Amino acid sequence: MNNHQDNQERSSLHGQWSSRLTFILAVTGSAIGLGNIWKFPYIAGENGGGAFVLIYLVCIFIIGFPIMVSEIMLGRRGRRNPITSMKILGQEEQGNEAWKYVGLIGLMAGFIILSYYSVIAGWTLHYFKLSIFGELSNLDNETAQSIFGQLTASASTQLIYHTFFMLITIGIISKGIKDGLERSVKLMMPGLLLILIILLLYSVFQGDFMAGVNFLLIPDFSKVTPQSVLAAMGQAFFTLSLGMGCIVMYGAYLPKNESIIGTTTTIIFCDTMIALLAGMVIFPIVFQFGLKPTDGPGLIFLTLPLAFNEITGGYIFSGLFFILLAFAAITSALSLLEPSVAWMIENKSYSRTKSAFIIGLLIWSLGFLTIFSFNILSEFNFCEIRSCNDDWKGTLFDNFDHIASNIMLPLSGLLFTIFASWVMKRKHSMDELSDIPTSVYKLWRFSARYIAPIGVILVFLSAIGII
Repeated sequence: MNNHQDNQERSSLHGQWSSRLTFILAVTGSAIGLGNIWKFPYIAGENGGGAFVLIYLVCIFIIGFPIMVSEIMLGRRGRRNPITSMKILGQEEQGNEAWKYVGLIGLMAGFIILSYYSVIAGWTLHYFKLSIFGELSNLDNETAQSIFGQLTASASTQLIYHTFFMLITIGIISKGIKDGLERSVKLMMPGLLLILIILLLYSVFQGDFMAGVNFLLIPDFSKVTPQSVLAAMGQAFFTLSLGMGCIVMYGAYLPKNESIIGTTTTIIFCDTMIALLAGMVIFPIVFQFGLKPTDGPGLIFLTLPLAFNEITGGYIFSGLFFILLAFAAITSALSLLEPSVAWMIENKSYSRTKSAFIIGLLIWSLGFLTIFSFNILSEFNFCEIRSCNDDWKGTLFDNFDHIASNIMLPLSGLLFTIFASWVMKRKHSMDELSDIPTSVYKLWRFSARYIAPIGVILVFLSAIGII
């Protein structure tokens, strides 16, 4: 197609979201993942509680907001998978299709992330099974450690749940936008919120609720350091699924008449509120029994099972919590798989079902390296191949996470934003954001051109240990 022709003739090959609400549910579901639930509350609590939350809110609106707007805008204007959209837009804006490689970086980051994310998500399914069958009863610290150790040591157990999780994800994606993605997020996102509210009430009555409030929300500016600000910047970027191609892909299905600014604001609000609610569920229960708040898998698979075990009927709420995590994981996984499947449909002319199973099989196969990194390959890392610095001396799982999260995501997110604010013609970006006042458009453009890129560069430098 020559020039842009005001984007009127281009439409997605895969359909569109049926409503603004569905788009918000889908993107919020993409943003709310395991890391959001187990990482944000802990980082906030350790870095000044409410003081960190305030800094995070500033960061999310000067970094996360302009980048998310940029990615949605590029997706809707291109109407294709991230690689093809950036190729089309690169040709239109400056006659250079090399911008497709920005889409490729994001798409490959999502591909790699899903390969190990599915393994960790499988753990939540395993713990859900343990909860409902009462196998997490009568726990002490040693038993909790033993159960988790047995899981990670068993390649076969992890493979079963990794396979099951990927089959769920592939099955949903193979059904398409309306019958697959839409139907699943319409079911799982309200379900996730309902479970969260039930668990919050449980936490209020059974946990030390005020201790949780003090840890998470009461401002303590004495704990705020320059690293706290960098952590807030990083969380503002990573919590919204930016740089993965997910938001660009979902933006491709957004109808022309929907407000990008309005939907982005709602998504950020929902994502932040759910992260805070998760903290208000988790920490009162942890503090009630004198346990220490921790970050990451230790909190979810060691500390919380011990806390639930102390309460009558705790296995029921433990099961609810792990199904909550599974819902959050599935909605994120869908957004990670969809860009690669869309690329295959558009470029290989395969059916959606065939594309979903081919891409899903490749991701599932790559997941073996993550599974083995916890057992038979636990001593192996990239430094076995060539000499390297400390960033590469962890397990293969750590190496994959480092490549995707610390290098590929900031790079692609930065380049998406630079393209939207520097390369895309002003009249084209104004066309996509035509429903907002000029002053708001100028504010987005300034933030996307100057503030957000500086923030992402600082996050990148911090992640690789330079600052």
